[in-house]
Amino acid sequence: MTKKHLYLALIGAATFTVATPFSFANNTLNEIDQRVSKLERNFEARSRAQIKLAQEIDNLQTEISQLRGISEEHGYKLGQILQRQRDLYQEMESRISSVVEKIESAEPTLTPSPIAPTATVTPTTDVTLSTDLSENDAYERAVNLVLKDKLYDKAIPEFRKFIGAFPSSTYLPNAHYWLGQLLYNKGEIADAAQHFTTVIEHFPESNKRCDATLKLGMVAQKQNETDKARNFYQQVQTDCATTSAARIAKNRIASL
Repeated sequence: MTKKHLYLALIGAATFTVATPFSFANNTLNEIDQRVSKLERNFEARSRAQIKLAQEIDNLQTEISQLRGISEEHGYKLGQILQRQRDLYQEMESRISSVVEKIESAEPTLTPSPIAPTATVTPTTDVTLSTDLSENDAYERAVNLVLKDKLYDKAIPEFRKFIGAFPSSTYLPNAHYWLGQLLYNKGEIADAAQHFTTVIEHFPESNKRCDATLKLGMVAQKQNETDKARNFYQQVQTDCATTSAARIAKNRIASL
């Protein structure tokens, strides 16, 4: 080998030796750059997801706030409706109680007639009002047929319909009592007695219990069952001593 060839070989070897570290470093930098780019993309994707999540949370909070406002508004309106019905029932009972004693104590043996159903009433503050608007509407419709429209025959099926449709209603003892009173005034005293008995047996805590007991005495008296009538009247005097029903029962006993 000539000196020229040897010289060229040495130069080539030296070039390869020097180039190799730079090539390795360049590859490493490329890998790092790729990894950094990947991390940046992942970070951007997560940032976008977090921004989207934050927007969704804001939207949900806005919807919750709106729903809370709607709920409060509905609660306020429901309170107004219940107050209106409470006022209506108190007015209804006040109107009836003003004529009760004159009607029921004036004549011991009342003959059924098309007069407004009479009732011995305890103030309705003892009655729990329902929050079911359809239930309230149905009861109010039946009561209005009696008080406002004076359509007593039409009120009878309305009360029966109410009793069937709302067997757990807080107004159920009142509905049975009203139905019994309507039937009594119509002369259907046997059916009337069943509803008065229902009030006494199934709703002993009802404010209609004393009135229903008095009415059972009146039914017995009308059927010429004097001893039975006296027992009912005495029961009213014992259990309901401070009520107008007790005063009427006292007058009834005196008439036997």
